[in-house]
Amino acid sequence: QVRLVESGGGLVQAGGSLRLSCAASGLRFGAYAMAWFRQTPGKEREWVAGISRLSLESQYADSVKGRFTISRDNAKNILYLQMDNLDAADSAVYYCAAVKPDLHTVLGSPGQGTQVTVSS
Repeated sequence: QVRLVESGGGLVQAGGSLRLSCAASGLRFGAYAMAWFRQTPGKEREWVAGISRLSLESQYADSVKGRFTISRDNAKNILYLQMDNLDAADSAVYYCAAVKPDLHTVLGSPGQGTQVTVSS
């Protein structure tokens, strides 16, 4: 059974940083591209960043480019999202998911999410 568990969210002031983690189990982690998504109440889920299975390629939404960095440790089965210079608009529940090689299309179900709240 595939299990994705996000952690690292919290309350931070604008301009601050957070590092999210996504621990994966029940799948060959290194065989899949992975991505981060976020969602706020009343809005559709938004793709944030994706990374290829061997970290050779990464892509970012324009809204986070230059501030967020996605990375992965295939030996530990963990996906990361380093978030710097956070803004109130980044407040959301953040999810990780396995994705197709296009780095966007979700495969299976994401994790339960971790809440990020940025105070202005």
